[in-house]
Amino acid sequence: MKIIVYGIGGAMGKIVNEVVSREDEVVCGVDKFADKNNFSVPVYSSCKEITEKADCIIDFSVREAIYDYLPYAVEHKIPCVIATTGYDEKELAFIDEASRTIPVFKSGNMSVGINVLLRIAKLAASVIGNQADIEIVETHHHRKVDAPSGTALLLAEGIKEVLPDKQYVFGRNGHTGKRKPEELGIHALRGGTVVGKHEISFFMNSEVITVKHEAESRAVFAEGSLSAARFLVGKNPGIYNMNDMLNQ
Repeated sequence: MKIIVYGIGGAMGKIVNEVVSREDEVVCGVDKFADKNNFSVPVYSSCKEITEKADCIIDFSVREAIYDYLPYAVEHKIPCVIATTGYDEKELAFIDEASRTIPVFKSGNMSVGINVLLRIAKLAASVIGNQADIEIVETHHHRKVDAPSGTALLLAEGIKEVLPDKQYVFGRNGHTGKRKPEELGIHALRGGTVVGKHEISFFMNSEVITVKHEAESRAVFAEGSLSAARFLVGKNPGIYNMNDMLNQ
């Protein structure tokens, strides 16, 4: 495959560049802050400068980048893998609009392991959810800009599919009184160089079930994004996620 790496100068972008280059081809990168002399492929400040042909764009950058690469992708009919998180409603609507023309793969986490954790969490919620207090705790490095993580929200949304009456509680600052049964607690820890850790606890009377996933290397996310790019080949316009890929 011929891949455009958006955010190629960032921590994840560099790893995606390395992972893709092992078996496929990075035709160029886009990153207005990167030192272009550090790469063996052309690096542009904007998609408007790209002349290379590509099969897919993989984005690990910042939220605002969608306003650069999605119009370009729509114009040239290039599928996109969106691995950035933290989008607001306006940005999600912009992504949805693009997906009417091109296939878009969007996930709060590109790790296969996390998506197995999601399935386990949904199963546990379906069996014991009404008997348990459910809490999600996520831990990331101190440079992560969004909180809670997109993965924590992905896990929460999965549980809410099973238990639609659950209400998110982000931390407990200002929440007085006893815990309400409908609460689904979501908590963020930031520190050091932690790649990513997510725990879901189901607290019942006299017993606790905790399921956990910990990423030991950022490479798992890069490998997942490349798998997603391959999955998108030949797909119709629309929004796809890890569940679609795993089911295939």
